[in-house]
Amino acid sequence: MSMAPVLVIQLVRLNTPRASFNTLANRLRRTFALGNQSLPLASPLHVRSLSSSASILTNTVRVASTGRRCYSNAKEPPTGASESTSPLLSKLFPQTSPDADSNAEQERKKREEDEAKENERAWKRMKLGFAIFGGGGIATVLWGIYKFGQPEVDAEGQTIEDEFTNKPLVQQYLQRMWKSLHYYQKMIQEPSRAKLLPDPLKYPYVQPRYTLVLEMKDVLVHPDWTYKTGWRFKKRPGVDRFLQECAKDFEIVVFTAEQGMTVFPILDTLDPNGYIMYRLVRDATHFVDGHHVKNLDNLNRDLRRVIVVDWDENATKMHPDNTFGIARWHGNDDDKQLLHLIAFLKIIAQNDVDDVREVLHYYRQFEDPISQFRENQRKLAEQMQEAERIEQAKAKPMVKQWSRSILGR
Repeated sequence: MSMAPVLVIQLVRLNTPRASFNTLANRLRRTFALGNQSLPLASPLHVRSLSSSASILTNTVRVASTGRRCYSNAKEPPTGASESTSPLLSKLFPQTSPDADSNAEQERKKREEDEAKENERAWKRMKLGFAIFGGGGIATVLWGIYKFGQPEVDAEGQTIEDEFTNKPLVQQYLQRMWKSLHYYQKMIQEPSRAKLLPDPLKYPYVQPRYTLVLEMKDVLVHPDWTYKTGWRFKKRPGVDRFLQECAKDFEIVVFTAEQGMTVFPILDTLDPNGYIMYRLVRDATHFVDGHHVKNLDNLNRDLRRVIVVDWDENATKMHPDNTFGIARWHGNDDDKQLLHLIAFLKIIAQNDVDDVREVLHYYRQFEDPISQFRENQRKLAEQMQEAERIEQAKAKPMVKQWSRSILGR
């Protein structure tokens, strides 16, 4: 029994992580061999206990050895374990399986091939479009050269000679085409005639001293649209009285940038009495910087006695000193601008102003000339009342003096 502790100590001492499994097995063999020699009289119970201890120790050593091997090779898991866990991971995370990677790669390649094919088809369509567009452009240019460059012919079909007749054929057509294009450009940008109005009337006819040029749209009428009536032109409040009063002292001309097919039917309905003497439409304007401008130089009237009533500064920018600006009418029924304008024009005519540009230049500095005119009229009326009161006050003492002399006082 005295050898049991020594054996246990030796067995425990062998349970170290540093010893390899083979070394530990050899030591166990030697230990059991020595034990059998030193304990010849050992009991069966003692032998069974030693065997049990040895088996437990052997299992412990195996577990320790396995744990140490797993610890040392943690970065490289066993091949069998990876093979056993790979199907499980593939089921839980399909994107991690080798088949999934190969499928994604195939889909990517297929998508790239489809994109390349689509880009190639798009490039072919683009080249075809460029070819069609270029061919159409060339055909249009050739047709324009032929159409606008061919010589004119008379009623009998004979060619009319011009300054390009003796030149080479290609040069003839090119120069004639350029001249025609310049003519059409000039027709669009410049008025259709040099004199927009006929010469002033001679005696015994009466020619008004002043010329009043009116814009039609948003000065006399306003385009309005409703579900019931559609598009229509609404008369500005007081327009009938305005035309009637101004016709007494002014030559009324409607000058607008609208088309004639729109203007003439409206003016026929608006002015049945014929107060408007002349009508000028878009073909009488200058086209400058994208705006149809009213050039009064072609009006064939003395600009010292021409008044333009308009709300658009761009339309009269060539002659701002001849312009009296009023507010643009948007269709409201409480508007009274035309009635106030009657008073302004009447004062100019009654005072026989020699150059209206001086008066209009003064009112150009105000944002609302009509309101300023009314304010000036109010101040003038107050001054006149004050002067009349002073005159009356001066006359009273003289009356008293005469009464005293008559009564003998």
